Amino acid sequence: MSKVQNIILVHGFWADGSCYSEIIPTLLTEGYKVIAVQNPLTSLEDDIAATKRALDQLEGKCILVGHSWGGFVITTVGNDERVAGLVYIAALAPDAGESMADLMSKYGSPSPHFQEQNGFVWISREGIDEVLANDLSEERKALIHATQITPSISLTEAKSSSPAWRDKPSWYVLASNDKAVPPDLQHEMSQRMNAKTATVASSHFPMISHPKEVLEVISEATVSSQ
Repeated sequence: MSKVQNIILVHGFWADGSCYSEIIPTLLTEGYKVIAVQNPLTSLEDDIAATKRALDQLEGKCILVGHSWGGFVITTVGNDERVAGLVYIAALAPDAGESMADLMSKYGSPSPHFQEQNGFVWISREGIDEVLANDLSEERKALIHATQITPSISLTEAKSSSPAWRDKPSWYVLASNDKAVPPDLQHEMSQRMNAKTATVASSHFPMISHPKEVLEVISEATVSSQ
């Protein structure tokens, strides 16, 4: 059975490409060409450009995978004709003209663990423990804290353009124990885009805590997006 051979992984806030380290070795072993984008998190345009540079390195069709804020990025980059399908992991999936603030404001206020400094937002170790990664090991939580890329506060107000999920097949990994992107919001977005949805009892990083289930969804996308 033929399948898409290229996979681009896009991370979200307070993370870097290493958040996909639990699934990259398996994808490589299975013969996929994989790039984990390192988003600068300075503006939506900069993150889109970083993902497009990764896309330019590959030949043939590609599956875009976005975690958290990474969903915002793949929603736009996915309009490229080289993108065959989209996989959202506990991710934001905006419609045209929507911002992160628009989506998140319906489900409560920002966590007190977010600390703004010089226009960028840090997350405390307590925030990683309580909001992002409560089901991960202490060692992994410490790694996330040490390697966090701080996002520009401006990203919360950036508006999305025409969403690729209207025209491209989409999958969604819903994290039912997520305290960062509310599960009810994840459900609302996945239903709106008619994504094939898999639910896992995970915090905000299903690709770390439930790599097998996430790999199954990505594998399905590579086969079904032909």
